[in-house]
Amino acid sequence: MTDLRALLRALPGFVPDLPVLDPDAAPHDPNALFSQWFEDALEQEDRQPHAMSFSTVRPDGTPVARTLILKDVDASGYQFSTHSTSRKGMELADDPRCTMLFWWRSAGRQVRITGTAHALDEAASQADWEARPSYTGRPNPDWQLYALQPEEFEFMQAREDRNHTRLEYRLEGGEWTHGLVPTPAG
Repeated sequence: MTDLRALLRALPGFVPDLPVLDPDAAPHDPNALFSQWFEDALEQEDRQPHAMSFSTVRPDGTPVARTLILKDVDASGYQFSTHSTSRKGMELADDPRCTMLFWWRSAGRQVRITGTAHALDEAASQADWEARPSYTGRPNPDWQLYALQPEEFEFMQAREDRNHTRLEYRLEGGEWTHGLVPTPAG
């Protein structure tokens, strides 16, 4: 075993007294569970509970991830923004399938949201641009606000014994279905 391996194995795991995810008590709508968990994260997380890993797909099929900020959630979907001429903007133009992954360490919670992104209108994009701390007073024609329309959610509640509870929601025929993830790991 290398020194790094030994160091990694010695790192502490999850804290005791983690919340419990009861699949039988989960709401039918995954957006409601996300809202509940997000409100918990707002109260518990030290910084940026709205930060998430955001993954797109390159034309050759290579997945690419980076950290973004959730801007809003409404009927259009889970909103995020970038330059339309950025790599992620071009990847979304080529293939709009994408994933958001939130990790809230203090509660041992992870939420994966997968679906298709679509560009929102110019007025919404420019309003988002004007709200940025780096706004210079001039419009940015390349700035684009997007919304991910979810097709899948996976809620993972960590357990100290690492037998985590994973609840998956899938949109099928316009209706959400949900159940425990049947595989032993993600």
